[in-house]
Amino acid sequence: MSAERADLVVVGAGAAGLYACLCAAREGARVLLVSARPLAETASYWAQGGLAAALAAEDSPERHLEDTVAAGRGLVRRSAAAVLCEEAPGRFRDLEQLGVRFDGDRHGHLALGLEGGHGIRRVAHAGGSATGRRILRQLSADVAEHPGVEVLEGARAAALTTGGDGRLTGVRTEDGRTLRGRAVVLATGGAAALWSRTTNPPGSFGSGLLLARAAGAQLADLEFVQFHPTAVVGLEGREGFLISEAVRGEGATLHDAGGERFVDELAPRDAVARAIARARAPVTLDMRGVDPGRFPNIVAALRDAGLDPMRERVPVAPASHYVMGGIVTDLQGRSAVGGLYAVGECACTGLHGANRLASNSLSECFVFGRRAALAGLDDEPGEAWSPTAAVATAPSRETRIAMWRHAGLERDAAGLQDLLDDPHPLARLVARCALRREESRGAHGRIDFPATDTDLTGRHTVVDAAAEDPRHERWD
Repeated sequence: MSAERADLVVVGAGAAGLYACLCAAREGARVLLVSARPLAETASYWAQGGLAAALAAEDSPERHLEDTVAAGRGLVRRSAAAVLCEEAPGRFRDLEQLGVRFDGDRHGHLALGLEGGHGIRRVAHAGGSATGRRILRQLSADVAEHPGVEVLEGARAAALTTGGDGRLTGVRTEDGRTLRGRAVVLATGGAAALWSRTTNPPGSFGSGLLLARAAGAQLADLEFVQFHPTAVVGLEGREGFLISEAVRGEGATLHDAGGERFVDELAPRDAVARAIARARAPVTLDMRGVDPGRFPNIVAALRDAGLDPMRERVPVAPASHYVMGGIVTDLQGRSAVGGLYAVGECACTGLHGANRLASNSLSECFVFGRRAALAGLDDEPGEAWSPTAAVATAPSRETRIAMWRHAGLERDAAGLQDLLDDPHPLARLVARCALRREESRGAHGRIDFPATDTDLTGRHTVVDAAAEDPRHERWD
């Protein structure tokens, strides 16, 4: 079968992938987009958080940077965070020009929300907690209508193809098609569905990470898994449903079994999640003082399940939400494999450190999606090719339960050692990274090493392509 050629091949149709396609197409490039699901049905569609950017008159990229660094608990790669904070306002304005309508106040001014870890209101929402839905619908329509983008819906990447020099040359799909381009951008999302209790859809189990690893890329920081503090628990039909942090930013409070407040609701997510896990259960979220008009989809979803959050408290508990680690890239999205780029949650620039600042992830999709698209267009296409190993299958129910039990909010060596025999390769790699980091820092909590090791400040846990055992590496 002959190869289909384009300037850029993008795998994944979430926020990062769609925006990368548009940025490349606007430069006159021909783009092939590989989307396993119909457009606007990816994990980004369900994103309730907003887009963090220094948009207020009293805010600045420098203030945003300092909040990002503080949330990352000594592991943020400052250069990556500086890029995000400087460029996020420009990406926000571009989204507006593309047609995304962000929420305003009654005077018509941009309404900015406050979320955990932010020292000022700087989170822009679209439709309250329906931000992901609004943005994905607009970007999907733009991509579908752009003559420079060909969308391959229902196609799944089975392997990456490389030349004799190790440079990436394209993608092979499960149905045997070969797609060639100057570069390949992976925007395949994260791996939070490796855990049994999660806010993510079932497909978010790290397939892109394993594709990249098979092609020779490095992975890093897989031990840092963010557990969102407020996912619904015990409500039939809504188990794991995420209640946005923005709800707490508008005044919702957390209460233990005795009805007492026990945590600063706007502390960084790792602190709030652990406080909930240690509190007297059941923990409930009191939204009764919040304007329901700000979060119509959350209120409607809970009412549909038989609970009115304007009259009663909502039972919540932490759930696996976001993996800070991923495919190691530079500030242009380049991996260690020539021609291979990664953006969004599947990538690891060091931006999030040990704990992602709320709503930085959508901003990351647009800032680094654009950078990778433009950099990839400058690459020279490879010629000879051969496929790398095929991607691993989805995790079994047993793997997901074991990950929740042994690599959850708090871990220890005994449980992590058990995971080293798990059949899923990414589960084993997460366990190896967590074992290697003998400290507690941000989203990584070790019961047997409860203190932070200052010698590990700034040191990332890197797994080379041909290795099983990770090493620590300092990133400038």
